[in-house]
Amino acid sequence: MTKKYAFISVFPEIFVPFSQSGIVKKAIDLGLIQIKSFNPRDFLNNKDRIDDKVYGGGPGMVFKSEPIQKCINHTKDTFSGSSKVIHLSASGETFTAQTARELSKEDSLIFLSSRYEGLDQRLIDAEVDKEISIGDYVLTGGEIPSMVLLEAIIRFIDGAVGDEESVKNDSFENALLEHPQYTRPEKNALGEVPETLLSGNHDQIEKWKRKHSLGKTFLRRQDLIRQHDLNQEDIDQIKEFLSDLGYESDRIAELLSIFDNEN
Repeated sequence: MTKKYAFISVFPEIFVPFSQSGIVKKAIDLGLIQIKSFNPRDFLNNKDRIDDKVYGGGPGMVFKSEPIQKCINHTKDTFSGSSKVIHLSASGETFTAQTARELSKEDSLIFLSSRYEGLDQRLIDAEVDKEISIGDYVLTGGEIPSMVLLEAIIRFIDGAVGDEESVKNDSFENALLEHPQYTRPEKNALGEVPETLLSGNHDQIEKWKRKHSLGKTFLRRQDLIRQHDLNQEDIDQIKEFLSDLGYESDRIAELLSIFDNEN
């Protein structure tokens, strides 16, 4: 069954190159997905504006609810079925790989991109199923975040990625960052591929990957590392990783002290 996705935006042309390249185009060509864009300005009466001043005072303008609601209803009618509406907002829940996996199970999604100071709250309450943020910062509009969401979602659709094992090994799939990757040649002006990866010893290679995944996550995302019930071998691998980077033993002990109350 072809999954259907729609972008609602006052700048629908932004999505044209997005749908004509990479994994998105491949998924379209394979018939896995269908993408449409709709402009809420098309649902305005003559000379009406898409936005207006904020009640209660304050800077900026807010999208009116009426044209957006008409556009949402038209989009749902076009898709001939129920569609969840996702509003891209700095106030939304933070987007994660797990969110992408869950949304990939939906047959139809509408990505609603607002601008300026956002949407009339009454519209959000009435029509929006989920508000999502791609990070703790503010962009001018929701168009780029909506494309981020859809590309992440598509990766979980069967057949969209040539090697589905690569999806399983992506960063965040097991709440760990991915280990470093290398390709040919084995040696160049920038350095050499780690000897372990050339050894052909599968067990040693997997151990190397695990060590670097654990170590990178430990240094960069301790919020993720704390999600794991690490055993002593895992902690020893992190210790070895830090030692390989040149950390002194005292500093390593200090860094690893976060596990003292957990093991």
